[in-house]
Amino acid sequence: MEILSENKEEEIHVLMVALSSQGHINPMLRLGKRLVNKGLHVTLATTEFTRRRMLKSSTINPTASSISISGVQVRFFSDGQNLDYDGKVNVDSYMENLANFGAISLSNLIKEHFPSNGHKKLSCIINNPFVSWVADVAISHGIPCAMVWIQPCSLFSIYYRFYNKLNSLPTLTDPEMSVELPGLPLLRAGDLPSYLLPSNPFGSLPKLLSDMFQNMKKYKWVLGNSFFGLERDAIESMADLCPISPHRSSKPDGAGQLPLGFLEETKDQGLVVSWSPQTKVLAHPAISCFITHCGWNSMLETISAGVPVIAYPQWTDQPTNAKLIADIFRNGLRLRANQDGIVSNEEVEKCIREIMDGPKSVELKSNARELRVAAREAVAGAGSSDKNIQLFVDEIIRSCGSIVKGSCNDTS
Repeated sequence: MEILSENKEEEIHVLMVALSSQGHINPMLRLGKRLVNKGLHVTLATTEFTRRRMLKSSTINPTASSISISGVQVRFFSDGQNLDYDGKVNVDSYMENLANFGAISLSNLIKEHFPSNGHKKLSCIINNPFVSWVADVAISHGIPCAMVWIQPCSLFSIYYRFYNKLNSLPTLTDPEMSVELPGLPLLRAGDLPSYLLPSNPFGSLPKLLSDMFQNMKKYKWVLGNSFFGLERDAIESMADLCPISPHRSSKPDGAGQLPLGFLEETKDQGLVVSWSPQTKVLAHPAISCFITHCGWNSMLETISAGVPVIAYPQWTDQPTNAKLIADIFRNGLRLRANQDGIVSNEEVEKCIREIMDGPKSVELKSNARELRVAAREAVAGAGSSDKNIQLFVDEIIRSCGSIVKGSCNDTS
């Protein structure tokens, strides 16, 4: 694809902004790569903390002002904290400081690298829900803004209806009420995102979502991190409503550490690692099922790999994702805790055996394979996701007076 304008030196640039969390960066990078394949110039901006993390795990030049990942330039802005500051200690304080200092730092980055009178003028800024203040930065520079919803479209529907008071959810007086929403199965309290429950302990994060949904007019586009064949009913249920076509730990220090001698005792039965290339692991033919916390990135990766799921959700969107797995996608099972809130060894074994060779095994494996095919068709040329990304690119190009010449096959 060749993108031309009246000024042939002008380039069409998009700036993406995300928190330093890997779960926030990954979906932005995936979208960025697809936009690069469509002929746009893409930069991802994240905090200096990410640069430090990259330095520890790679051989990048420590003095480099930017890094390139599959054609996406990565730049860094200050969040106002020392590099050794742990934002997880006080998430509320960190997010508040980030919104204030980060906005100034990001604005300076835009002025320095994308001056309005230069050939690298920004045509669009894209952020995710947890840095909603980026929309105000975009407005201050006169740049249209898009938001990438990094959770399922089903979650967008739930939040949208709740924050716009279209439907009732559990309250202090009725904490166990079930909820029936268009395009979704009956949701019990344990199936809902934890941010919306009366027992929610997560401070300012729900307020971030509330503010975002109350200010949707700041966004010209909302992009869903999903595909139509996966969430058809939820997406169609929103057609008339909107344009969608790190928590505070209560565990004691050391609670997440493995018992002394655990690795030695289990070395012949399994492998425990601090990190692995999950997409490559899931694609290996020896993988028969995937036990997961149900983060949406992991869900999309296992769907793309065609691997059945054992769902073990913890908080935020994960309980709802587990509900989708068990009752909508039907590509896995959900672990059930006992009355003490503990998932027993017997429960884990039961679910594994069910997926491996139980009565539901054939159906679960078949559904997983069908979803894999649907995912690949969606991102292939002329697939539903590919078409929608092209529509987004076309609108960006029209907004800056450019035309597209030629064609480009999306290979991501």
